[in-house]
Parts: sequence; structure tokens; C-alpha cells
Amino acid sequence: MSAERPRLNEILGRKRQAFRHWRGQRPFWGGLLTLLAGIPIMYIPYANLTIGSLTVRMATTAGAGSLIIGVLLVVLGLTMWFQPVSRVFAGVAAILLALVSLVVSNFGAFLIGFLLGLIGGALGVSWAPGKAVRSEDEPGEGNHVVGPVVATHPAPAAGGPGLGNGLDDLSGTSPTNGRNGRHRAG
Repeated sequence: MSAERPRLNEILGRKRQAFRHWRGQRPFWGGLLTLLAGIPIMYIPYANLTIGSLTVRMATTAGAGSLIIGVLLVVLGLTMWFQPVSRVFAGVAAILLALVSLVVSNFGAFLIGFLLGLIGGALGVSWAPGKAVRSEDEPGEGNHVVGPVVATHPAPAAGGPGLGNGLDDLSGTSPTNGRNGRHRAG
């Protein structure tokens, strides 16, 4: 074996680091739970339960609705993964579809799909991208993501509030020309 060939554990380590980096840039767990919520919602209305020689069919009159809700939840989970910019829309839509599945799809596939959809949608809505930080040994752009951005602090106004410099004026007028953008009627 040549010394130039990387070992299997080095290759797997790099793949694992690449996956961790990819996973850190998107609402991975919200997308996964939303995707998993669609599976029981799609499957249970079409399932047959056989007990001995007795076959019980779970089908409802809203079977097509259950299929549509399940497919949409799977698509929304994939959207959270591959389009993290639209995570809020996908999360809210997943929550609404999970709520609709209570009525349409056997109590949200016996509450399994319902709960997975609610939690996955909430995780998608609440996820925020992390800040990139520089490592001490490497100059240039930061390449590590450290947790979600929780809050930002705006820079204080020069002079501070309440000092009469016009920055705390709530009249709606522009500080450049003193007008509020409305035209006069005369």
C-alpha cells in the first residue's frame, strides 16, 4: 500500500466533516422531522391491517387528501434542506398541513405524523443561520459556523436618544427635507 493513498478513516472523516458543515447551514432536523411526518400521513389511509383472516382497511373518504398532505410535507422537508432561505415559509406551511392532517388523515396518522409535522415546522421556523468565525491559525474568511444568531445589537445613535438631534422624532417627516412624502392638495 502506498503512503500517498489516503486511508479509509481519513476519507470517512472528511466526508463526515463535509456533512456536518452542510447540515450546519440549514434547518436539518426540522427538514428531517417534516419529511418523516409525511410518510405515515401518506401511508396509513391506504394500509391494510390483517388480523388472522380479518382484513381491516384504514381507508377514508379523504384518502386523496391524505396523499396530497403527505407529499407536500415531504416536499417541504426537502425544501428546508435544499432552500434554507425559504425555511420560514416551509415551516409555517408544514405546521398548517400538520393541523389539517388531524381532520383529513386519521387524526394526523394517529398523532404520529401530526406531532412530527408540528415539531419539524417549528424547528424550521425558529432556525437561524450561524455566524462564521475565524480560526486563529488561518487568516482570511471564517469557515466555521458557531450556533444560531440569537440577537443583534444595533449601534447606538450618535448623541443618544432624547438629546434633541432629530433621531428620535416620531412625526414621520424626513430629516433631509422635513416632509413626510405626502403631496399637498393645492
